[in-house]
Amino acid sequence: MSLFARISARIGSLQLDAEIAAESGPLVLIGPNGAGKTSLLSVLLGARSHDRARIVIGDTVLVDSERRIALPIGARRLGYVPQDYALFPHMTVRENVEFAMRAAGIPSAGALNVLQELGVAGLADRRPMALSGGEKQRVALARALSVRPRALLLDEPLAALDVHARREVRQLLAATLQRLALPTLIVTHDPLDARVLGTRIAALEGGKITQIGSWAELDAAPATHFVAEFVRSSEVG
Repeated sequence: MSLFARISARIGSLQLDAEIAAESGPLVLIGPNGAGKTSLLSVLLGARSHDRARIVIGDTVLVDSERRIALPIGARRLGYVPQDYALFPHMTVRENVEFAMRAAGIPSAGALNVLQELGVAGLADRRPMALSGGEKQRVALARALSVRPRALLLDEPLAALDVHARREVRQLLAATLQRLALPTLIVTHDPLDARVLGTRIAALEGGKITQIGSWAELDAAPATHFVAEFVRSSEVG
C-alpha cells in the first residue's frame, strides 16, 4: 500500500505546491513554522480546500481534480492524530474509541481489542484528564487505528510529551508503525523523531518540497540551509 499526493492550495499568503509519496515505511515531513505542513495534512483529510489535487492510496483515488473526484472526509478513512490529541474530555477512553468506530460505520464492540494492541486496555474506564501525556498519545493512536484506516497522518505526535515519556512512546510508535505497515505521514519539528520514525524525510519550505531522502542522504548532502541546520541540531541534541 502506498500514499501519493500532489496538492496545490492557497493558504492565506502561502502558495502550497507539493508532491509527496509514502511507499515503504513512514514519510516524515519537516520544515520551518508556516511552511504549510499542517495545512498539507488538512488538505489530505478533506478539512481544507485546494485549487488542484490528486490523492491516491493504493488503488483508491480519494481526490482527483481533473476527474472531479473528491471523497468526503468520512469516506477517506484516514487515521489522524493531532498534536493535542483532541480526545473528548467528557468521554472515557473506551467511549472515545467507540465514538470514532461508530462514526466510521464500524461495530464498536472491538474497541477494547484496539486498546489492548496499544497496551492501554487498563485505562478503558478513565477520562482523558486522568491520563499522562504518554497515555493520551497511545489512546489517540488507538482511536486513529480503530477506524481501520487506509493511511495514518500524525501531526507532531510526540511534541506534548516530556523527555522521558517521549523516549518511551517514540520507541513504541516506531515498533507499531513497523508492525502495521500502513502508509504514514508524520509532521515533526524534532530531529530525533525524524531520524527514528522516518524511512524517508521530506523538507517543506515555503510551500514547496525542497528535498526528499533518507536521513543519511539529507545528512550527506543537505539541499538547503534549513535542512543542514535541522540535521546538525540532531548532533547537538
